[in-house]
Amino acid sequence: MWRNSGFTLLEVLIAVILLGILSTALYGSYFSVMRARDRASSGMESRRELGATLDLIRREVSSAQFNPTDKLHPLKFVVEDRDNFGTQSSTLELTTLAPPAVQNFSESGIVVVTYRIAEKDKKLTLTRQERDLFSEDSASRAYPQMEQISSFLVECYDGSKWVKSWDTAINNKLPASVRVTIQVEEEGKTSEFTMLSTPRVSGS
Repeated sequence: MWRNSGFTLLEVLIAVILLGILSTALYGSYFSVMRARDRASSGMESRRELGATLDLIRREVSSAQFNPTDKLHPLKFVVEDRDNFGTQSSTLELTTLAPPAVQNFSESGIVVVTYRIAEKDKKLTLTRQERDLFSEDSASRAYPQMEQISSFLVECYDGSKWVKSWDTAINNKLPASVRVTIQVEEEGKTSEFTMLSTPRVSGS
């Protein structure tokens, strides 16, 4: 007579082991793909943030304003070379043109912008501070412009050489050209990006 004896314990154990191995391989592949996707997405977001930051600084430097005869509202372009948290960095402060906000018609369109490095949770962030030149409120808040930055360096060309410091109160003119270099960490490696901009106003 035909007899159905079912699966033996050994067969069940082998099936369970094979299922576990297959599941582990599938889950490992899935999470590897997800991590790769997250890294790619984070990298693209960082590149967009970097590109937007360099383009903003380029436009602001190009529209920098300076008039040595205006003592009431001095227009300035100042670059300070300093060592922040063990990293060489610059502070950039300039008077530049900016379109006034639609909802606030009292803005003049001439702003004082300051870029500097700040540290938070052991990470460096490039901050941007902006205030209207003719505003009575001199206090303004610095906002993070770009996070997870390694270095922010501004150099000015005086016509013969590149220098790391500039002050229109001393030089009495805008630099001939400005070079901004930003370093970021990408997958454990340092990547460097540079932008050049020329002020359209001589300021002399």
